[in-house]
Amino acid sequence: MSTYVYGIARASQQLPESLAGIGEPALPVRTVRSGRLLALVSDAPAELKAKRRDLLAHQRVVIQAGAGGPVLPLRFGGVSPDDATVAAILDEHESSYLERLDVLEGKDEYNVKADHDEQAVLYQVLSSHPELAARLEANRAAGGGSYDQRLEFGELMARAVKEREAADALLIESTLSPLAAALRHGPENSGRLANLSFLVEREQREKFLEAVRALAEQHEHLNVQITGPLPAYSFADAS
Repeated sequence: MSTYVYGIARASQQLPESLAGIGEPALPVRTVRSGRLLALVSDAPAELKAKRRDLLAHQRVVIQAGAGGPVLPLRFGGVSPDDATVAAILDEHESSYLERLDVLEGKDEYNVKADHDEQAVLYQVLSSHPELAARLEANRAAGGGSYDQRLEFGELMARAVKEREAADALLIESTLSPLAAALRHGPENSGRLANLSFLVEREQREKFLEAVRALAEQHEHLNVQITGPLPAYSFADAS
């Protein structure tokens, strides 16, 4: 039977006595050991699908195992032919895996997403661009202005909002980066002005969370969402 892999930890790590993995009923989690490493594994279900129940079970195994030390988490769906193959991979990549575990020691991932409150950012843009506010008032005084005037104003506003998005993305990154050990950018096509993952030392957690709260409180045109602590999926490799 194929082997499903949840994550990798040091062989010396203290683990919970029992862990329930994916599948229905939940498959018991065991370890495959090689040298200074172990892999958290279970049998792979005959049919593997990204169901919510199994996605949560996968993450729960990584989180519970991480209570005793860092875990290099694998994304959902990692299947090897058998335990022997898993052990061979641990042996082959032992040095690099141990280096990544050292990097993750005492740290958690936090994901920060941000976008604009549409009405609030328009007010912000007009407040910081008096010439645009003057154009808007002139158009209103003229009964809305001509088609060309409205089109031109719309293009200028769109450009100013885009510039504001870039400035706010930089503000979020520059404010939070000094409080984190590492940063990863999310997909650029996420539709957000910011989608950032931070690796945060647990000693810095409260300062980091307070900085996120301050961003939202001091900049009312920003909608800021934070998720964490999370397994460090974004920092599992050295890229």
